[in-house]
Amino acid sequence: MLRSFFIALSTNRSFRAFSERSSLGRRVSRRFVAGTSLDEALEAAAALNAEGIDVTLDSLGESVLEIAQAEKSAAVYHQLLDAIQARGLRANVSVKLTQVGMDIGGPTAGPALAERIVGEMVAHAAANRNFVRIDMEGSEYTEPTLALTERLHRQHPGAVGTVLQAYLFRTEQDAERLLSQGIRIRLCKGAYKEPAEIAFPAKSDVDANYIKLMKRLVSSPVFCGIASHDEAILEKLCAFVATQKIDKRAFEFQMLYGIRRDLQRKLVQQGYGVRVYVPFGAEWYPYFMRRLAERPANVLFLARNFLRH
Repeated sequence: MLRSFFIALSTNRSFRAFSERSSLGRRVSRRFVAGTSLDEALEAAAALNAEGIDVTLDSLGESVLEIAQAEKSAAVYHQLLDAIQARGLRANVSVKLTQVGMDIGGPTAGPALAERIVGEMVAHAAANRNFVRIDMEGSEYTEPTLALTERLHRQHPGAVGTVLQAYLFRTEQDAERLLSQGIRIRLCKGAYKEPAEIAFPAKSDVDANYIKLMKRLVSSPVFCGIASHDEAILEKLCAFVATQKIDKRAFEFQMLYGIRRDLQRKLVQQGYGVRVYVPFGAEWYPYFMRRLAERPANVLFLARNFLRH
């Protein structure tokens, strides 16, 4: 019930506008969002690098409906790629297609705009020997996102990857499709509300599919990211890696900024690669609500910490 509530709130424009403008909203969001400016995000990345943790920087924004907004979002990513190189950070970037024009101007114009913008971004990353992760959104974007990733990978092998969501029935096939091309995958459970016709409705089924898929990914020769904060699942993977004699650096654990920092440090100490997604920007509200939907325990955590101040 809580998950559905927060997912519904994530698309509420009125509450979003109020929250992003209010000092209370910004204060609460800082647990999961590394500030609103590029410099704040870069400082957070440097601090994580100092702890042995790699970073993916995510300039927040989605559902852009004006070309000028899409171009403005793209400019931030080009600044990020240059700043990462200039500062010698162990970091890459992640972008959503709806952030760079996917929904602008109809079913042909929008995808063409997004492909041009992301293509320029991937070319920039390739020139800097860096990497762009095309983030996954709701199921209506799954196939366009995979197809675009494939096209850009053919142009710039190794400089682009995407995300698969374990709650979708199609994901096992999609994983094989991408692995066969050497495309890097970030595996997560999924944070959008999807119909039972295309997604597992029960958490236990999602978890079972996630475990099956993560074992497949780490056994492949493709460097993939296992994105989870579920310690029981991660322990299963560590045991699998040990019994199968898989190199601890043949994949990486990926977690979100501000969530399970104790577990991030523990995995680093055990010799695993860990990457933290560091989001930043004024348009933090949808991301923040989906984090609460994914793990309702975060609500209690925020309430306890807020009351201490």
